[in-house]
Amino acid sequence: MNDGVNFDSAEQHTAAHDSFVHTGALSGPSGKTSETRHHQKGQPKAAEHLFQNLEAAERAIGIASGDSNRSTTTGETQPRFKHKLLSKLIIQIPCYNEEATLGITLAALPRHIEGVAKVEWLVVDDGSSDRTAELACELGVDHIVRLPRNQGLARAFQAGIEAAIRQGADIIVNTDADNQYRAADIQKLVDPIVAGKAEFVVGARPIGETPHFSKLKKALQWLGSWVVRRVSKTAIPDAPSGFRAMSRATAMQLNVFSDYTYTLETIIQAGQKNMAITSVPILTNPDLRPSRLLRSIPSYVSRSAMTIIRIFMTYRPLQFFAVPGCAAGLIGLAICLRYVVFYFTDGGAGHVQSLMLGTLLMGLGFAGIVVGLVADLISVNRKLLEKVDWRVQQLADAVHRCERLSGNGNDRLL
Repeated sequence: MNDGVNFDSAEQHTAAHDSFVHTGALSGPSGKTSETRHHQKGQPKAAEHLFQNLEAAERAIGIASGDSNRSTTTGETQPRFKHKLLSKLIIQIPCYNEEATLGITLAALPRHIEGVAKVEWLVVDDGSSDRTAELACELGVDHIVRLPRNQGLARAFQAGIEAAIRQGADIIVNTDADNQYRAADIQKLVDPIVAGKAEFVVGARPIGETPHFSKLKKALQWLGSWVVRRVSKTAIPDAPSGFRAMSRATAMQLNVFSDYTYTLETIIQAGQKNMAITSVPILTNPDLRPSRLLRSIPSYVSRSAMTIIRIFMTYRPLQFFAVPGCAAGLIGLAICLRYVVFYFTDGGAGHVQSLMLGTLLMGLGFAGIVVGLVADLISVNRKLLEKVDWRVQQLADAVHRCERLSGNGNDRLL
């Protein structure tokens, strides 16, 4: 077995892979390449060749300059996307005790999508106690991810994304196991990505025309979508929709921190990172079972409210803390000025309580502004760490691609 997979240039690797381009200088199973061994023997030409390979690969995947639209050698603006036949699409389905509905969902899923050479299915068994994983295997699912215990929808979604990336997906489509979304609309989700018009596509349900949605749920869906639009600066009409498609690069850059749901947070991150995100109208199927996210109205309201608050606090920390702080400070200042007026007119007798309240509000306002500034600095640090994580994932992705080329990857049970 070879120590690694070598490519003399980024162009040769592009011919082997139809998506990202990675240098062969990254190691295979043995952890070394021929260039690395030559460098250890003191051959500077080999080291220089290795550096050139790394630089060429970085230019190809857009991390050398941090701008995927500009060439690092000529400075000329390049097209952001290319309309081409992508090699693989993976449809992932997070599942938890879905033995009763999974067969119906899989029966409707396509095996062919225009613009994609190959379509595969991936099921994430989120610690199910029934035969979900066994049924998926019997029905021909290509990849099965089994979590040892139930970790929730958000964790199952993230586990599926990571597995799809390892299996070389150029596009990842997420759908539900309860057959809520029409499988025929997957083509509509994928088309903008294949055409190079978007990196992230969300299916917008006709919420107002969906009869099995209660008025409260419709109102909460609208509120959640409005908050996401404000925070992310996008125009997604149905942010809570789980029916979505994303490119490989987009999936690698998204991180889910919530344990409850991934829908709102991923859209906000995409907007914050200036990704090309859009939505397409879709239709839904009749309910096969009650929603597990909506176990009770009070629980759904409280969890949704906490998700919205956390979103504001994470992605708009300065506004979240400083705006209420400024408001409290101004109110406190007004109360203190009122006390000053009374002090010079009648000695301020009987108004000491106003002075204490005003001082307290001004102190709270100052504290809120300081906390907002500190949180904003932490937010900047988080963005820098996300960039580091993005580069690490790209390097890890190159290793996985080398492993697949050498025949050590693509296991069905992950």
